[in-house]
Amino acid sequence: MAGAVVGAAFLSGFISVVSDRLISSESGNLVVSWKLLGRKLVERLKTALVAAEALIADAEQKQIGNELVRKWLDSLKDAVYTADDLLELVLYKAATQKTVRSFWLNREERQMVDKIEVVVKRIEDLARQKDILGLEKIPMYSSSWRTPSTSLVKGNVYGRDDDQQALIKMLRDNNDHQLSVISIVGMGGMGKTTLAQCLYNNKDLTKGFDLKAWVCVSDNFDVIETTKKVIREISLANCSLEDFNSLQHDLIEKLSNKKFFIVLDDVWSDDADKWSNFMVPFQYGEKGSIVLLTTRDNNVTSAVQDCRSYFLNGLSENYCWLVFADNASFPQSNESTALEEIGRKIVKKCDGLPLAAETFGRLCTKHDVTQWNKILMSHIWEFNPQDSKIVLSLLMSYYRLPSYLKRCFVYCSLFPKDYYFDKDKLIFLWMAEDFLPPSSMGEISEALSECFDELVSRLFFRKIQFHHNYFVMHNLLRDLAIFLAGEFYCNLEELGEEEEIGIQTRYLTFGRLNSPNSIAKLENLTTSLYVDGLFSMESISSNFKWLRALSICKLDELPDISKSFHLRYLNLVDQY
Repeated sequence: MAGAVVGAAFLSGFISVVSDRLISSESGNLVVSWKLLGRKLVERLKTALVAAEALIADAEQKQIGNELVRKWLDSLKDAVYTADDLLELVLYKAATQKTVRSFWLNREERQMVDKIEVVVKRIEDLARQKDILGLEKIPMYSSSWRTPSTSLVKGNVYGRDDDQQALIKMLRDNNDHQLSVISIVGMGGMGKTTLAQCLYNNKDLTKGFDLKAWVCVSDNFDVIETTKKVIREISLANCSLEDFNSLQHDLIEKLSNKKFFIVLDDVWSDDADKWSNFMVPFQYGEKGSIVLLTTRDNNVTSAVQDCRSYFLNGLSENYCWLVFADNASFPQSNESTALEEIGRKIVKKCDGLPLAAETFGRLCTKHDVTQWNKILMSHIWEFNPQDSKIVLSLLMSYYRLPSYLKRCFVYCSLFPKDYYFDKDKLIFLWMAEDFLPPSSMGEISEALSECFDELVSRLFFRKIQFHHNYFVMHNLLRDLAIFLAGEFYCNLEELGEEEEIGIQTRYLTFGRLNSPNSIAKLENLTTSLYVDGLFSMESISSNFKWLRALSICKLDELPDISKSFHLRYLNLVDQY
């Protein structure tokens, strides 16, 4: 069911990318100046995309249990992919046209225009179905699902003693400073808030502090509202002031000559100007004062002046088991070795993420072998999001990405579990797919290198120690990418025995094609990475005209790529 929620942001982001092509003055002028597409048709495509995009959020919510809405979304995604392919072809033709075009279209050009008119009408028709399906425009995403955190520790905490001691040392080592600012950085569900709660309630650590405050900032960092929250917390009274100047003076008065411990939980904003203004009053406290932040984006640490990071890693498998067993009400001195064996297999799926262990544990409160086996064989993204906090937590990280980063992230679903991503190779592939950020200046590779670094900073990738330029993705984040990709992306190694390649498949990786029927379905193939047998049927494979990236690790003879005009990445020697 979570797949019904996660697709909205990806599809909306993809539509934004296609729309950006048309809005871009360079691309738009090139298309219109070539005179193959009239301005009216280009405007129709823009309008159709905008109209469809407005309905996506509502459709993604309503497709749960509604097969008609689900099919509507699949049709829209397929139409947008087709529009992107055709627009790419138009831009290619316009850029390579050497002679002045005549008024009349040749046969090939007429067919191209006809196809674009068909896809525009298809998107327009899909948008018109909103009343039949009961779709309306609603906000793409709201974080209202999450209850604001408090300073109270909920339940038992496992496996964080060493982290507590390390942070206590960091905080105490700065007692000679006027103010210490430290951020606990970790991916969603890692236990940052829980660790901060433990520190906030540690009597030995907080002994001697005059003021304490816990403020849940969340994704809307408004400096005025957040200042009000701090004042309310430390004074335990309402704050009637509205003017920012008055608020800051009031906060300075309350903090002056006082030693304080203030936690800012769930921080998202990396706006350095906002932070510079917000932090001014905190400089007036007594020596040894502390501001502790929790965030899943290391850019926040860079935005806050003189802030140091503490990166929170995953729990060991044994500690994850304790979290699972606690939430499943499964006693350690149990007599069911069969249940424990299944439970420990479930815990392996958590990959060190305590919130995932908590989620699975709560789904296993019924101590039944059949039920636990069902949970083991299920995918975490198949559960109802309302019953799965880890799904919603990871979704929040994804929704906060800009549209061009969403496509970069989803692309990673093509690669196997625990894959070592080579930054430079991945950037070349993104270049081939034209995943360029809007309004980027300078070298394309530099812009996409910044995209990769941004995903690293937001903890979608983790650098592998002692391996230069190699990174790995958490298994649950990879699972999220796979769900977002849907049937348009296919990793052959993970295709079930009874599963077949879908006719909408555009990205294909890792495995062997043995069936001519499978190859025949790949007319719209965009990317093929390390797929054997792709060119075994020359009559079909020569029609791979939309290919943009091709890697082959077993090569007997050079494949026919004469019609692959859009091919930008060709690798015939590399092993994955």
